Amino acid sequence: MLEGARVVFLRDGYEGANVDDIAREARVSKATLYSYFPDKRRLFVEVATRECRRQADEAEEVVDLSAPPDVVLPEAARRIIAFSLSEFGRNVFRISVAESVRFPELGQEFYLNGPALLRERLANYLAGAVSRGELRIEDIDLAADQFAELCKADIFPCVCLGVQKTFDQAAQDRVAKGAVEMFLARYGVRPVDLRQ
Repeated sequence: MLEGARVVFLRDGYEGANVDDIAREARVSKATLYSYFPDKRRLFVEVATRECRRQADEAEEVVDLSAPPDVVLPEAARRIIAFSLSEFGRNVFRISVAESVRFPELGQEFYLNGPALLRERLANYLAGAVSRGELRIEDIDLAADQFAELCKADIFPCVCLGVQKTFDQAAQDRVAKGAVEMFLARYGVRPVDLRQ
């Protein structure tokens, strides 16, 4: 069911997805679907938390986590930006915020499987880089949060507020490069010039 829902949500977005299409894709009846997930919002959050974990796992498989920060952080930045710009990323954030007052558990689940998971994965990498002498960081969790926020500069507010939905690759690269340079200027053991 969740894989069918994932296919439909990624293809059609939250608003465009309907329960009939999800049930058809999952090869189950609507009654079966509703017996597990009482509404579309709840199903979406479950798919979103799994998708956040899937993307985090995929990033760790693709990136050599023993590589230096000037190799790993640009890739991490690109992935954070891509998720923020994706229709799926925008929708899960918007829905989690909108529904968190009435359904606090939804916001909590997204936080644990989105921002908190990102912090955990980044912090693990940063701790390794510190132990290898590549970075100097006193508060690793704070540094991980700072890096994630640097990757949202300009892009995230525009996307969340509907000012701009797409950013070309040059704009994304600009933000990623700036995030990495700023982070390494603060926490790097030696200055790194990424303009080369």
